[in-house]
Amino acid sequence: MASAYALVRARPKEIDISKLEFIGCEAVPMTREQYREFEGRLEVWDAELKTAWIVRDGPMPAHEGPGQSLGMLAARIAAVRGSPIKCYGTMVLMVADPQGEPRRLMQADQTLYIDPEKTHLIGAKAMLVGRHNFPDVVLEVDNTTDVRRGKLKIYEAWGFPELWVDVPDARPASRPKSRVSELTIYLLEDGAYRPAAESRAFPGWRVEDIHLALNEIVPSLRTNRILERLGRDLGARDGTGPDDDPLMRSLRKESEERGRLRGRAEGQRLGRVEGRVAGKVEGRADMVREVLLSRGLAVSAGFLADSSVIAEIPGSAVLSAALACDSERDFLLRLAATGEP
Repeated sequence: MASAYALVRARPKEIDISKLEFIGCEAVPMTREQYREFEGRLEVWDAELKTAWIVRDGPMPAHEGPGQSLGMLAARIAAVRGSPIKCYGTMVLMVADPQGEPRRLMQADQTLYIDPEKTHLIGAKAMLVGRHNFPDVVLEVDNTTDVRRGKLKIYEAWGFPELWVDVPDARPASRPKSRVSELTIYLLEDGAYRPAAESRAFPGWRVEDIHLALNEIVPSLRTNRILERLGRDLGARDGTGPDDDPLMRSLRKESEERGRLRGRAEGQRLGRVEGRVAGKVEGRADMVREVLLSRGLAVSAGFLADSSVIAEIPGSAVLSAALACDSERDFLLRLAATGEP
């Protein structure tokens, strides 16, 4: 699968961070020994300057929310795609000296790998620039900070392929009024960042839709549709689908098993094969109703009341249609489009 981290920069560019500004942070003296004992959250630390930069206002829900939301959104995309996406949260990103000792490091708000098998981070205490694969996406949340004159320059010099900077909708009093709530995507092109209208790692996911999704308390119908489309597109590229996801597959099998049990009981009661078919149909219909309701879609009392056609369609196709549709009618149209009936 094509990946944003297919190429690893062996030698990150040097950058004089003494000339950078870390807005919203306090500069704190910190030796390497002190860093090793430090258990809090750092924005940046440099061994030569013996200095750490720590967010002045400290952690707050408005700052933590978008990073946690990205992990949840990625899980939904992964379920539809049928293969996992790994989020490492506030992972340490580090450049080492020739002896392998930490020389400079940052902590991101969220780091995301579309293909976890290529991370090579098992047992590692940090993502080491020049040794490990880059994340497909790094998220920075500028709630009371501003990475543009500090961390952004370091990410660019180190060669991270895609950086998202989100200014949340929730506005603390300490944020300057001039700082507008929005998301900016920076893509690395020829060694320099360029703002982009949509993600490279998730083709078609636009900045305004990502910002909306990161700041919603509950994903909206619009967001769910986008996540499903992204999952289907990634799955089509990788040759996977919902039935390759253990949870989705378990849901389908559980519903089909309920249908078989109902069919067997109905068949015994009626003494006819039609009872088994009816039970299978009913189990499939229950599964579809559960999926649609869980996605916040309206389900009428008569939906799938006469739906023997779904018994002839593979369970994975039925589940895919339930995950992708935006209404009862759209679900039935998607079934018809499979050409299976």
